[in-house]
Amino acid sequence: MRKESVAFLKALLEAPSPSGYEQPVMQVVREYVKSFAHEVKTDVHGNVIAVLNPEGKPRVMLAGHCDQIGMLVRYVNDEGYIYFVPVGGIDTAVLAGLHVEIHTAKGAIPGVIGRTAIHVLSPDERSKLPSIEKLFIDIGAKDKKAAEKLVTIGDPITFDVPVMDLQQDLLAAPGVDDKIGGHVCMEALRLLAGEKLDCAVFAVATVQEEVGLRGAVTSTYNINPDVGIAVDVTHTTDYPGSEKAKVGEVSLGKGPVLDRGANINPRLWKLLVDTAKKAKIPVQLLAAPGGTGTDANAMQLSRGGVATALVAIPNRYMHTPSEVISLSDAEKAARLIAATVKSINRKLSFIPK
Repeated sequence: MRKESVAFLKALLEAPSPSGYEQPVMQVVREYVKSFAHEVKTDVHGNVIAVLNPEGKPRVMLAGHCDQIGMLVRYVNDEGYIYFVPVGGIDTAVLAGLHVEIHTAKGAIPGVIGRTAIHVLSPDERSKLPSIEKLFIDIGAKDKKAAEKLVTIGDPITFDVPVMDLQQDLLAAPGVDDKIGGHVCMEALRLLAGEKLDCAVFAVATVQEEVGLRGAVTSTYNINPDVGIAVDVTHTTDYPGSEKAKVGEVSLGKGPVLDRGANINPRLWKLLVDTAKKAKIPVQLLAAPGGTGTDANAMQLSRGGVATALVAIPNRYMHTPSEVISLSDAEKAARLIAATVKSINRKLSFIPK
């Protein structure tokens, strides 16, 4: 992956973006795409939309959500400890002891997530995961009054875990789900900049996917695309304890994943597969019998329907503070999407037959 693209990805990963508080990461998106997009706009929901050839036909939408799981401040007790509510699906098994940041009007406040030490838990308590109501954040405040001078109910909270480069072009960070999807969409748009296009291309960094695909619902309705490609992450089965018979066979470094099933337009899926073969881009396949739980759901069902596909980036340890992806998978996904979109014109039909 080119160094400018890696820098863009790391800037995305370092910007906080729990659902409902995506403004910092969206500013990174806007700054990156403004040099090559014909238009860049932000809608009332917070989605950032970068456009090439806006008058072209058909209208193609690329969507990758840039929100991440996180927490919100719910309650401050008399001793100044802060209790929180999850935003999106959080596994409490990975929370105790983590460093976090509370994003306040006065800036980011550091803290640690505490819980009762194992030494004083009963044998029964030791065998169970802690409920989220039993966890709390310690910012070092001496009491409730001191804490409330710094934090306010509803302040967003994110994991304070650094981006880490691993071996074999792998990268670990919180928020890979799905800032890597937003990154791929904008990289595909960059690859298309300067190309002769028949279609209009709308690359969207969507908001609030983790709480119900909300940004994709509003942005798809407003853009009214004919064709939509969502980019999200998918579970790998290349680590100990994974179940290939249950999930499918997906590995890091073997290329992007193309879902196939009810949420996917068969002719658009075939176009992606054929393009991958022609461009010698390796892809992996995954069965998706119903809705995929991604922005592709919202895109497919918008207005009178959209011909939709899902390109997924293999991701280890999803919804933990250390999600792991391969940079080469992301690069190949952007190339595949760009090559596919370049071939879309008025003559193509996506009516299933």
